[in-house]
Amino acid sequence: MQLSELLELPVRDAAGQQVGTVVDVRLAIDGDLDDRPDAPALFGLIISPHTQSSYLGYERSDARRPTLLAALLRWRHRGTFLALWHDVAHVSAKSVVLRQGFQRYSPVLRDDDKRSPGEHQNPS
Repeated sequence: MQLSELLELPVRDAAGQQVGTVVDVRLAIDGDLDDRPDAPALFGLIISPHTQSSYLGYERSDARRPTLLAALLRWRHRGTFLALWHDVAHVSAKSVVLRQGFQRYSPVLRDDDKRSPGEHQNPS
């Protein structure tokens, strides 16, 4: 399966309730980023309960201009969350199922989010 095939898939919790749609993926890269970094690894899925569209880069904490567009996209993506890849129980061509007890993390990217998955502590 290619990562692009995950986009727009409905996402359900372990009880079968729809929690949203995959609107983006989050990758992590280990190793020396300047010299021979490791291959990217799938860190998690960005899931939106209200829209199937992407953030268009406005998930970055410093993306605030143009103000009206930033506000509109943040409103459309209210409730959007990051589900870590280890919280995914099953992926098929028709849906993604999250494991029981999965955690919802903030989808906001910050400059200090340049750690590897093993180093990532409690995304907020």
